[in-house]
Amino acid sequence: MKVKVCGITDDNTALAAVELGADAIGFVFAESKRRITLEKAKEIAVKLPKETLKIGVFVNQTKEEIERIAAEVGLTHIQLHGDETERFCQSFSIPVIKAFSIDNKQNLEKIASFPCDYLLLDGPKGKYRGGNGSSFEWAKIDSKFFDNRKVILAGGLTVENVAEGIKMINPYMVDVSSGVETDGVKDIEKIKSFIQMAKGAKRRIKI
Repeated sequence: MKVKVCGITDDNTALAAVELGADAIGFVFAESKRRITLEKAKEIAVKLPKETLKIGVFVNQTKEEIERIAAEVGLTHIQLHGDETERFCQSFSIPVIKAFSIDNKQNLEKIASFPCDYLLLDGPKGKYRGGNGSSFEWAKIDSKFFDNRKVILAGGLTVENVAEGIKMINPYMVDVSSGVETDGVKDIEKIKSFIQMAKGAKRRIKI
């Protein structure tokens, strides 16, 4: 199971997360308490191993701004959490992760057919478009809709529930932010425990 640690804002946490097994590091460039500057993200990204995915999170920002940040930081993927259209998502040359806030009222078939490289299933919207620490009701989601897609499960994941989330949704990757924080700050021990639990969880084999 691949793991993304999002909302990284300092070098030590980023490097520790990768050392502990994180496959992807997320930098938030949208309005958030975890927002990072381009300069700091660039400083961190250059220190990460080549194989580590460097993912930038954006919300309703212009194509020009996203492409400028992606190029300067050296992002490998962009994650869009706003109201971006299908056409907009298809206009980038690097892989796109499109996030959807799930509240059990969406047309899952429509989400599953959205043209992008990865689908991120997140909890309900809060003050921010992501990173609110809220999960959706996994049991009410028919994961068969997503069997042919690379799904990233996010929203309210912790060491206590990530194995259950993996079992219910069968994702390609799990994405954690607030679930590995203590008093709003990334906690290395929590990151370690979360990665160990996620990597050890059983994923259904797709037929």
